[in-house]
Amino acid sequence: MKITEQIKQPISAEMELFEKKFRESMSSKVALLNRITYYIVNRKGKQMRPMFVFLTSKMISGGMVNERTYRGASVIELIHTATLVHDDVVDDSNRRRGFFSLNALWKNKIAVLVGDYLLSKGLLLSIDHGDFDLLRIISVAVREMSEGELLQIEKARRLDITEEIYFEIIRQKTATLIAACCSLGAASVDPESENVEKMRRFGELIGMAFQIKDDLFDYTDDAIGKPTGIDIKEQKMTLPLIYALNNCAKSEKKWAINSVKNHNKDKKRVKEVINFVKNKGGLSYAEQKMSQYREEALMLLAGYPASQYKDALTLMVNYVIERKI
Repeated sequence: MKITEQIKQPISAEMELFEKKFRESMSSKVALLNRITYYIVNRKGKQMRPMFVFLTSKMISGGMVNERTYRGASVIELIHTATLVHDDVVDDSNRRRGFFSLNALWKNKIAVLVGDYLLSKGLLLSIDHGDFDLLRIISVAVREMSEGELLQIEKARRLDITEEIYFEIIRQKTATLIAACCSLGAASVDPESENVEKMRRFGELIGMAFQIKDDLFDYTDDAIGKPTGIDIKEQKMTLPLIYALNNCAKSEKKWAINSVKNHNKDKKRVKEVINFVKNKGGLSYAEQKMSQYREEALMLLAGYPASQYKDALTLMVNYVIERKI
């Protein structure tokens, strides 16, 4: 059995019902919108976000979920989908997960409007049922994701990212959404308890580890997710490169920055930068940081009683670090 199926097993009934509710939460009186949302629902990915919501809520409540849990999962998926649709427009991307993106099929204007529609649907789903605590969690996540993206754009121009800024960018860009899923799961069954903050931190740690793993793919040849060196070609400052730049001679640093800035389309030069990062210990440093986040996340889980949900979350933590794509 695939590890993702193993993780899903204790919540398979909930996930099935969630898909039905999620589909309903997207419906509209406009035929064009329904055609587009139908397309979105049918090209779903691994559905990690709702899985986090259900697993954390069931671990905390001893196996119970309620309508708020389903709404929380739907809201996060609606808003996450809205951000992806907008991302594809911003990046002028024609593909997502092997499918055509909305902007490739229906043009930018429609894609932006659909993103706005999904965002408003998510907000209304919370407001209509008085789930203001859940709405606050989601809204903070959306704000932070936008800030993280903008911070990265601002810093990328000068290639002067410190490790501290890098961690702040990935905390906001990637970790904040997984943190929101886990705190939502807790808040749906145990509102305003210490579990909400504990699970937020747990999700944040997983998100940090997840992003570092993504950065490491850029330096490995066996990654299926994306071709090697793509971050360098896009002038993205990731942890292995930041570490290498901070731990090399002045002349080497000058050469590396010049390579990333002015020679990022030169395959041979990109390969040299990859080797430079490897030789300076950038990969092992990033792996070590990733493991620290994993250990901290597992320590947070350790305080909860044994259950299949806790086991599935432990699997999820390890999957994030050991995945091949």
